[in-house]
Amino acid sequence: MISVLHDQRETEHADGAADGDDLWLDGAAIERATGWAWKPEGLCHGDICVPVPPVARSELVRDSRLNVAAMWRRSGQPVVHDRAARTWVFGAGAAQRGAALTSLEAPDFELPDLQGRTHRLSQYRGRKVLLATWASW
Repeated sequence: MISVLHDQRETEHADGAADGDDLWLDGAAIERATGWAWKPEGLCHGDICVPVPPVARSELVRDSRLNVAAMWRRSGQPVVHDRAARTWVFGAGAAQRGAALTSLEAPDFELPDLQGRTHRLSQYRGRKVLLATWASW
């Protein structure tokens, strides 16, 4: 089983294949894991498509699977995996992270309070919020 972490989601893939730094997934698994769709014109998200270069097609496409890790790296976004290649993380590129920082708006998340009530950060938009965090390590 291969786990893929991307954009605040985790998906499991029994039919994926890992080989070194390459992760091979079919179109349905890619869309489930990343939100990007593998179409004839390339890897697409909304109106944006990243074409599979014809000269690199043999290294990126194999047995109806796409080397999604290689495509991710080609688009300038980070990819990391554990030594056993069972957990993969597909990160956001520097341009995407920079655009998020220009808005000075934190991404939405939810956490329970001490009484177990769930609070979402978006419930407090427009108001000042102090977040106090700590870690035991």
